Amino acid sequence: MRSSGAVARRVTGRMDTCRPPRVQRYAIVLLALAACAVARPGYAQHEHEDSQYAGMEHGEIPSLTSQELEDLRSGAGMGFAKAAELNHYPGPLHALELADAIELTDEQRSDILEIQSGMRERAIELGTAIIDAERHLNLRFRRGHLDEEDLASATREIARLHGELRYTHLRAHLATRDVLEQEQVAEYDRLRGYTNAQ
Repeated sequence: MRSSGAVARRVTGRMDTCRPPRVQRYAIVLLALAACAVARPGYAQHEHEDSQYAGMEHGEIPSLTSQELEDLRSGAGMGFAKAAELNHYPGPLHALELADAIELTDEQRSDILEIQSGMRERAIELGTAIIDAERHLNLRFRRGHLDEEDLASATREIARLHGELRYTHLRAHLATRDVLEQEQVAEYDRLRGYTNAQ
């Protein structure tokens, strides 16, 4: 007489083959637990990751980086004139730096130096105004003395100053281009590494 287990195996046919061996079941459980252990620390780290602004709250003016403050105070270009620089309108500072290579005449040097000096003076003036406006805006937020009307007024003024600063840099490129010959512009572009130099 066959045992009931043997009969069950014969009737079902797949009773043992469908069920993975005990060792395999343990391995699957261990792998699942290991995956959870690895994933959770990463999740927790991401959940508590510091903001990219962390530490800036202790700066001179939190809304401006130290590099931005330095550039605004020195009259640096800050990328404001890329529309001109990358379309064959040389900047006065770099034109003076490449004076020998692009064969500037004494008159051209004098004219471009005047353009550069005027641009830098105005840029520093505007940069100082932007710093003051940002400082005032930060102070108003810190003290909680700000409503929508004040905010609109403050941000419009900062935007106006930034627009004026960009205009100042672009205008200098425009003036510099007028001083140069086409061949000098082409050589300037080549030396600056612009691949679309014409």
